Amino acid sequence: MKKYNSTSLFMATLFAVIVMGYALMYCAQKPSPRQDETPVSFEDTIEGNPYPAAPPHAYEMKNMQVGGSLGITGYIQTPPRFNPNFNTETYDKITDNGFLAPSAHPLSTFSIDVDTASYSNFRRFIQDGTLPPVDAVRIEEMINYFSYSYPEPSGKDPFGVHTEMTQAPWDNTHALLKVGLKARDTEQKNRKTANLVFLVDVSGSMQDANKLPLLKQGLKMMVQNLNAGDRVAIAVYAGASGLALDSTSNKKKILEAIDNLEAGGSTNGAQGIELAYQVAKRNFIANGINRVVLATDGDFNVGVTSTGELERLITEKAKTGVFLSVLGFGGGNYKDATLEKLADKGNGNYAYIDTLSEARKVLVEEMGSTLETVAKDVKIQIEFNPQKVAAYRLIGYENRLLKDEDFNNDKIDAGEMGAGHTVTALYEIVPVGVKIELPGVDPLKYSQVEQKTDTVGEWATLKVRYKEPKASTSQLLSQTVEGTPSDFSIASADLHFAASVAGLGMLVRDSEFKGSTTYDKVMNWANLGLGEDANGYRHEFVSLVAKTRDLAKDKIAYR
Repeated sequence: MKKYNSTSLFMATLFAVIVMGYALMYCAQKPSPRQDETPVSFEDTIEGNPYPAAPPHAYEMKNMQVGGSLGITGYIQTPPRFNPNFNTETYDKITDNGFLAPSAHPLSTFSIDVDTASYSNFRRFIQDGTLPPVDAVRIEEMINYFSYSYPEPSGKDPFGVHTEMTQAPWDNTHALLKVGLKARDTEQKNRKTANLVFLVDVSGSMQDANKLPLLKQGLKMMVQNLNAGDRVAIAVYAGASGLALDSTSNKKKILEAIDNLEAGGSTNGAQGIELAYQVAKRNFIANGINRVVLATDGDFNVGVTSTGELERLITEKAKTGVFLSVLGFGGGNYKDATLEKLADKGNGNYAYIDTLSEARKVLVEEMGSTLETVAKDVKIQIEFNPQKVAAYRLIGYENRLLKDEDFNNDKIDAGEMGAGHTVTALYEIVPVGVKIELPGVDPLKYSQVEQKTDTVGEWATLKVRYKEPKASTSQLLSQTVEGTPSDFSIASADLHFAASVAGLGMLVRDSEFKGSTTYDKVMNWANLGLGEDANGYRHEFVSLVAKTRDLAKDKIAYR
């Protein structure tokens, strides 16, 4: 008999233990059969409807055993794959706009932005006890989350333009210019009839309480505020897409369809988008509101997942007269960058819903402005006077900047304004005579133009281009910015508040341009700008600043 020494026995035993360990791990990971994983059979079409019907619960294509046969493809319920402890949220990188000298860069051109997602997403992070990623903070969206008391437009144009200039509160040697647009409002009862298709993500990652369940609560509130002629359809998508509710004005049927929505499966967003636009086109209302409303956490992981492909798809669909709005939900796997781009290309707006109160704000209180577009492709261009302005900086709008020549090019897409919307932009201005060091070039030999004497008192000329909702040719508005910047202490409540929101954004982004801004100063500016605040949103902001300050202190202390 062959003898084994102690070393050989030890190695053999160790090998056996390792093999057994891997076997146990495999068994633990392999799911056991579940009683609820039964095949779901349903027809490819429903009566009177050419689109595939949505299965009632979870949605994923599988090869499964049916009646003793293998290899039959069908829909089967699958457990969610989303791991809440694995964060895959994505945000596009933002680099703060720097100061520019008007002698070299006289024009500042950008597309308006009425998206509000960044603020409510910011709030979600703070309420969860953590500071947001810096790239999740888009200052223009935080400012435009709030409405401002600009006068209603009085002329033929669908919106009015307003300016105000004061000292910059974080550097009193600088000026702060506020540019505000106010769209003509429409009462809910006088709103155009709507053809709405809600495209609902019912994939496994949407099952959390702050995702699909929250959306369902918001949709039920919205249904109670629909006008008599409004029509609603509900398309769903997961591993496959389907029509959960064909277009109808019957509120009872709409509510029943909302109740039946459940989550499960992987996410084929592109297929659902195609279906939603087909349904919207089939029920198109001439001279009405035709809109697809995408509700998702943005986790597209099946089918067309390339952002470029999705953007091209949405851009083509927008040409049909059906616009796209996007509602974002949840966290952990949230795809903010994708959703912002889709809303932009779809001629719509982008909101993030983190609470039932926010669902009410977006789907009930602001439904008219969310749905009814009064002006599209709205662009702003400001020419700064080098005799008054040594340098200027646009605060926010980093991913909305346009080439100067794009302003007069009607083929270039820009932002949309809804009924009653306000849009606010802030510029920080360094007056001539105030020292500022800027990277520059040698003096230009051929472009020196003598300043006209009748424009010496002007700081800038503001121009706005827009198109009527169905027009292809833009119209131009223009006015000058003159006068002496007022003391910040006597600025309007709206300017106080907008400056406070910008200040908070710069602090959280740790911007090099924050100057003397502190959290306590931001709260003070906000308190000066509370105004009437009928819905309490500005008061909530003050509380949010205090919580953000405490989290920032904890972060510094931890370091």
